[in-house]
Amino acid sequence: MDFGYYPGCALHGSSNDYGQSVHSCLDALGVELRELNDWICCGATAAHSLNHALALALPARNLAIAERDGLPNLLAPCPMCSMELLKAQSALAASDDARRTFSDVVELPIRGDTQVLNLIQVLQQIGLETIKGKAVRPLSDFHPACYYGCLLTRPPETLRFDDCEHPSSMETILRELGAQPVEWNCKTECCGAGMTMADEDIVLKLSHKILSNAKEHDANCIVVACPMCHVNLDMKQPDIDRRYDCHHDLPVYYLSDLVGLALGLDERSLGIDRHFVVKR
Repeated sequence: MDFGYYPGCALHGSSNDYGQSVHSCLDALGVELRELNDWICCGATAAHSLNHALALALPARNLAIAERDGLPNLLAPCPMCSMELLKAQSALAASDDARRTFSDVVELPIRGDTQVLNLIQVLQQIGLETIKGKAVRPLSDFHPACYYGCLLTRPPETLRFDDCEHPSSMETILRELGAQPVEWNCKTECCGAGMTMADEDIVLKLSHKILSNAKEHDANCIVVACPMCHVNLDMKQPDIDRRYDCHHDLPVYYLSDLVGLALGLDERSLGIDRHFVVKR
């Protein structure tokens, strides 16, 4: 089984631990990731506020590269990237004129029929029985709060993935691997996303609410599938603790981290050792 792979800027930069985790986990499942040759930034988060055509052309270029290279299924592990790709795809599907126009702009023919997938959807395509069959370590010590954030399920008319208010796809995967996900209130609340650079106070406030609610519902870790969410909940956690005079002590894992651990991979190969908050 192979998939096209669009890492986006984060997984090649500030969140390369997520890229490492995704590659290690999927490699253990026998999945080959074929990174797009000459991919470009998808335009998140600023392009839409500057130029509407640019905001569509940037992800459209990546879709055209996937088509050029014969990759019908494209994994975009970052929810913001996958959303931008799907928005461009919707715009292309709606109009022959748009497809012709953007084919000229990106200098490649484009149909817009690539299937864009997030990490959860790739794991679903691999199949729970296949994943369970390769698992060697039950995740019984993990009581995760599965955190979807703003963009994995919204806007629902674009993403068409899981229930936009009460998603459960991460819980389903982890429960099959022996984890005991908790029920809690903040699984689709905003963590502040990219405001971490522009207005840290907002991020600390929102992320403190999320961490506190997870602790109140007896979670011993949080699981995410978004690099920005991981930054705000993991890297910013010491700042949150200082600001609010508390001690959350909640490790934050990528979904691929826990699946990888269940498959017998060690923390170093998954990049978990580079997280800021570690399991004690």
